[in-house]
Amino acid sequence: MHTMSPTDLSILLAEPSDVQRKIIVKHLKDEEVQHITEAGSLADAQAAIAEHTPDLVISALHFADGTGLDLLTQLKKNPATADIGFMLVSSETRKAQLEQFKQSGVIAILPKPFSRLHLGKALNAAMDLLQPSELQLSLYDITDVRVLLVDDSKLARNHIRKVLSNLGINQITEAVDGQEAIQTLNNQLFDLVVTDYNMPEVNGQELTEFIRNSSSLSHIPVLMVTSEANESHLSNIAQSGVNALCDKPFEPETVRALLFKLLEEDHV
Repeated sequence: MHTMSPTDLSILLAEPSDVQRKIIVKHLKDEEVQHITEAGSLADAQAAIAEHTPDLVISALHFADGTGLDLLTQLKKNPATADIGFMLVSSETRKAQLEQFKQSGVIAILPKPFSRLHLGKALNAAMDLLQPSELQLSLYDITDVRVLLVDDSKLARNHIRKVLSNLGINQITEAVDGQEAIQTLNNQLFDLVVTDYNMPEVNGQELTEFIRNSSSLSHIPVLMVTSEANESHLSNIAQSGVNALCDKPFEPETVRALLFKLLEEDHV
């Protein structure tokens, strides 16, 4: 099977600054990306996507005619473009401004300026999403692994489901929050729980504590996905009994390593 490389990627770069576009194009070409379409406004980006569907959109946050979030929302609403990878490049650091992007299943959020390492990692994540690669386990057939996916964001669930499906996990049941997850756990058997942290009703930490305190469920590994950057929060989450923590954006390479550890190494 052909292994995808950056030269195979078709990228739309949406950036209002001519200078910034030139800088990013140079970085992309240094990574051997050859197929780059440029857009200086949301309208130009939308027209370019209508003419040719890219594999990946790399977008700034602010445009004269809208925002990168507007573009991302439009892509996700349209079934024909919902699976296009999206990467944000921004100097924005405020959590509230970036949270909606994290919850929408973006591939990466790169700072301005970003390093070649940042870009290479993000491009690898884009290629991982475009090219399924089944996770090989000796103790399990990955297609038999039953996963409960818990997240109150439908867009986030869609993105996580795609990452898991690309790894060969097909038996995925979804719950919109911890309360629904508890009801589902009481009625079905699972080999793994993948849960968000911030959720209404019952959050990810409370869900994990419920699992750990239940004699019939306490053995189930829990992978928590969180956009929390606060160290005290992360410490509290870790103490609740999660087996692994994964940041949002939910990166395929990181998830592959964590799942291998949870389903293979920890059972040896």
